Amino acid sequence: MIRHRPSGSGHPYSVDTEQRWPVVPEAGASAMLGVRADASISAVSVELTFVPDDGGDSERTTLQLGRVASTSRGRITDGGHLASAASRLARSAGGWQVSTPALRSGGTYRYRFTGTRADGTTERTREFEFRAAVWDDAPGAVVETGGARVIAGSVRRLHDGIRTWRVRFSLPLAAGEHVTGFGERYDRLDHTGQELDSVVFEQYKSQGAERKTYLPMPFAHVVGGEGWGFHVDTTRRVWFDLGAADPSRIVVEAETGPEGAVDLRLFAGTPTDVLRGFLDRVGRAEELPAWVFRLWASGNEWNTQAEVMRQMDLHAEHDIPVGSVVIEAWSDESTFTAFRDAQYEVTEDGAPHRLADFTFPAEGAWPDPKGMADELHRRDIRLHLWQIPLLKMRPHPSGQLAADARAAIEEGVLIREPDARGGLRPYRNRGWWFPLSLMPDLTDERAARWWTEKRRYLVEELGVDGFKTDGGEHAWGAELVYLDGSRGDEKNNAFPVAYAAAYGELLRSAGKAPVTFSRAGFTGSQAHGAFWAGDENSTWEAFAWSMNAGLSAASSGVVYWGWDIAGFSGEIPDAELYIRAVQASTFVPIMQYHSEFNHHRLPSRDRTPWNIAERTGDERVLPIVREFTHLRERLVPYLEREARVTIETDRPLMRPLFFDDSAYFDRAGETAGTQWMLGADLLVAPVLQPHADTVDVWLPEGEWVDVWTHEEVAGGRTVSVPTPLERIPVFARAGAEVLAAFG
Repeated sequence: MIRHRPSGSGHPYSVDTEQRWPVVPEAGASAMLGVRADASISAVSVELTFVPDDGGDSERTTLQLGRVASTSRGRITDGGHLASAASRLARSAGGWQVSTPALRSGGTYRYRFTGTRADGTTERTREFEFRAAVWDDAPGAVVETGGARVIAGSVRRLHDGIRTWRVRFSLPLAAGEHVTGFGERYDRLDHTGQELDSVVFEQYKSQGAERKTYLPMPFAHVVGGEGWGFHVDTTRRVWFDLGAADPSRIVVEAETGPEGAVDLRLFAGTPTDVLRGFLDRVGRAEELPAWVFRLWASGNEWNTQAEVMRQMDLHAEHDIPVGSVVIEAWSDESTFTAFRDAQYEVTEDGAPHRLADFTFPAEGAWPDPKGMADELHRRDIRLHLWQIPLLKMRPHPSGQLAADARAAIEEGVLIREPDARGGLRPYRNRGWWFPLSLMPDLTDERAARWWTEKRRYLVEELGVDGFKTDGGEHAWGAELVYLDGSRGDEKNNAFPVAYAAAYGELLRSAGKAPVTFSRAGFTGSQAHGAFWAGDENSTWEAFAWSMNAGLSAASSGVVYWGWDIAGFSGEIPDAELYIRAVQASTFVPIMQYHSEFNHHRLPSRDRTPWNIAERTGDERVLPIVREFTHLRERLVPYLEREARVTIETDRPLMRPLFFDDSAYFDRAGETAGTQWMLGADLLVAPVLQPHADTVDVWLPEGEWVDVWTHEEVAGGRTVSVPTPLERIPVFARAGAEVLAAFG
């Protein structure tokens, strides 16, 4: 076996052994050409031919490849889901690579690999081709709307003589201006001096260190000067140099389609004005019901009806009010439409089931899911079920999953990829999580309806109130083909937007609020449900990263946002971290905790308050958490009202202070740490360091009241606030009605 994939797996941050790199090489530089081959191959060569456009003689070169360490799907980098899943992708094939001589423009390179075995027999690949591209001036390649800020002479395009691949241009960055936004970003709020890109990616933990995100947007605020912002109006990948190479310039480089142009939308004014202009274009949130502001609770080991109800009983026993439960491990782990242990007849044509089609054995994991849903509702608790937008193909599917896979292929509802014969075949997931799965094209209305109809009985008959729309980052590769003919370079980022929208439409069509809970998204996600910050460890560093994520998401128009309190992965947080995280989460739009699967090993790693109290032996945990969850209940009317104001005015609910003070980054500096306004009247400064006795808080102009001591404090300055374990610094505007919630 000898294999070459010109574009590799499509991993945005890793180069695969068997690909061409760069995929679009530049003239004057070399390209790496690689293959993977099985152990029988003892030598590999490549015949590289340059065919000039002017009809001149072709030039042929034979290059010998050398052995290299094999990589596939970026396994050598941190960036996949689970290490155990990644390790299962290990293969015995070896890698071979060679660098070409400096490449020329003005022609086509064709190449074919030959592998030679020890016995002298050979195996050849098919022929591949590419053209080397050059950067040239292209003043018309950026179309500005809403102003004119592109620096004259800065617009260039990467062109191979047939088509444009990228456009690069510069925007001015004045002294004192700071660049922020870009969707959900973890490492910090002010990105001046950094380099970022916008590609949806499943960064499993350490998002702040890696600067990779589930929810990017090519949208930015520029604050601290006259006030402006911009949106690169594309779903393709964009790279940003935010004053890193030249402090006086923002350099933008964007992939393009064959049209070779980039639309740049400019906005002027305050951060609220800028955000409003952006949301007018891409859509804004719709108001969700007040119950979304109550505590959400889940644990991946709550995988039976008995355990779910036991946990709800424990909330009542410990007087921890809960408003929603999310059940992740509910399904048969193959269809994600049927409860585990349910008995039913397979619909060979993939047709949806109704609740009456199922029998639930009394001894099964879920003996009466409808009764469970009804009982939760009697307790004023909403029910959400976990989803993934894939058809699992490992292990080999059987039963309803096999029927669904056949039906999906026959119905033509899947994303596709080119095959070796020049045709199309169903795309197989290239990531670590559920590898080789089939992927429905949820950007297509017909395909989305085919997919969600299988879940309709869960909403209409069982009574499910929402879905945790997990994943969404599984479409890798520019060469993928969607049902409307669009390629992956254009549609992959848009997939998670359509994913949440499809489930929201299912809920809406059943007369329910479109409550989805997603981690992945892109421009346009603002209009579709709620979000959480993704997978993280229980560390102080991850705590701080998550707060940055919430603030940057909010500045990009995401209203309903939360995170896994104190992290969901690994060993439990210590008591101090857990308490500080609960306190902060009381003052973000979505308050929820979750814990990952731990194979039911003891001691438990559940992030429930009573388990943290028992595991840490700290008697302060339960009473403090109880106090803050009750406070959260009293804040629900305020949050409901302020969310409505946010949607009407575009001033974020969880609002970075630069919205209220354009000089915030310079005025407050590092002394203020991470803080925000929650609605119009509350200022919150979480405790993000262990053993902190005080926190420095920047108070905007005006009169403020410490909500715990009722002391009045003048704003326009930094104040040092004591932080005993039972208190988080929170100030209310003097005279605000919300003060009554604090007693």
